[in-house]
Amino acid sequence: MTDVVVCVDFGSTFTKAALVEVPSGTLLAHAEHPTTIDTDVLDGYDACAAVLAAADPRAADAEVLACSSAGGGLRIAVVGNEALVTAEAGRRVALSSGGKVVHVSSGGLDAAGVEELREAQPDVVLLVGGTDGGNSAVLLGCGRTLAEAGWRTPVVVAGNVDARDQVAALLDGAGTPYVLAGNVVPRIGVLEPASARRAIRAMFLSHVIGGKHLSQRAHFTTMVRGATPDVVLGAVELLARGTGTLEGAGDVVVVDVGGATTDVYSVVDPGESEEVVALTAATRTVEGDLGMRWSATTTLDAAVEAGFLAGTAEERAAVALRHDDPAYLPDDPDQAQVDVALAAAAIGLAVRRHAGRAQVRYDAAGGRFVERSGTDLREVELLVGSGGVLRHGADAGRHLADHLTTDGGWQVPEHPRVVVDTDYVLAPAGLLAEQHPEAAHRLLQRLGRHRVTR
Repeated sequence: MTDVVVCVDFGSTFTKAALVEVPSGTLLAHAEHPTTIDTDVLDGYDACAAVLAAADPRAADAEVLACSSAGGGLRIAVVGNEALVTAEAGRRVALSSGGKVVHVSSGGLDAAGVEELREAQPDVVLLVGGTDGGNSAVLLGCGRTLAEAGWRTPVVVAGNVDARDQVAALLDGAGTPYVLAGNVVPRIGVLEPASARRAIRAMFLSHVIGGKHLSQRAHFTTMVRGATPDVVLGAVELLARGTGTLEGAGDVVVVDVGGATTDVYSVVDPGESEEVVALTAATRTVEGDLGMRWSATTTLDAAVEAGFLAGTAEERAAVALRHDDPAYLPDDPDQAQVDVALAAAAIGLAVRRHAGRAQVRYDAAGGRFVERSGTDLREVELLVGSGGVLRHGADAGRHLADHLTTDGGWQVPEHPRVVVDTDYVLAPAGLLAEQHPEAAHRLLQRLGRHRVTR
């Protein structure tokens, strides 16, 4: 027996919809429409739904699964204990949960700290601190300060389990919405993000989606299953590792180039680590200064500094056009080439930042050692490019790896197989993964059809 599911991604710029047959994973139809953020986001969805129904009448009555990054996506603030341990761990967990980290503080909260938190305008506060059985004073103090400030933004408490009940009582007494999660750093050298990720997703669904007032129609909130980056990371994990009898592709990196940000997702074996905050297999980073439209000018500046672009007057004029008119589409080959060059630069810079580098250092005694930062991607077997510029730009995918070189110690992929998500299957696969893993896995196999020849 077969059925169909509509998978929808309410993006910051475009709303994309796919009709997928289950369990076969066959992509039956695809549609997209500018996200109607100024009216009602479901207006744009209605246009997509009409296209899908015209292609296959079953779409009209199909189950709808959706994810969203519209309206600014999920904004997360992290409040931790020590900057190098729990605050950093919280930042990594927040990113892997599909959020944009807008504020990080450590060492406790006072009135000034609460004001800084308010100015950051987070959708969710991730409150972390202390290993299990360790220091609980800072976590309790932060909870007390938030309660006394009458904090109303949802809080996820993911610190020392010995103090959770006391923090919960403080927040409960103040009427602050909260949810308890497992400690993200139960002991030094261990990072356990899964419980906090689930809690952040729950807060996103119960408080953030409705709170952004993206739609006046009640069923919008029942459609959305998570923040788009969170859903995509789930797809990347399935692509890399498979599940049960479904084979994975091995270590994977996905680069999603958007109008405002460039996101990098990786699933790699972290191996042994001596870091105080352990690495996790699945990692996501967001570069808020790298993008094709809203962040075009800062992308050019960073590309010039890295030596990727020259920064000519012509380049700056073309970039200013994109920044001032985010809806702009290239209308001649020269302008199309500017998009390709900008995308290649954003990819090179974002992957470098995600991967970090290996550098030779010397200790106080003059001993030589290699210091590594970021996530080592050198052995990654598959590099996937995503984003409108790669899907729609003629031959743009060929330039996906233009600036990926290990020169200078950068730990970027050395010899990956390069593909482009031309059919836009990552978000739909992530939406299907929990209920229809076989269909999601088969849908992801479409990526292999779009291998890039460099």
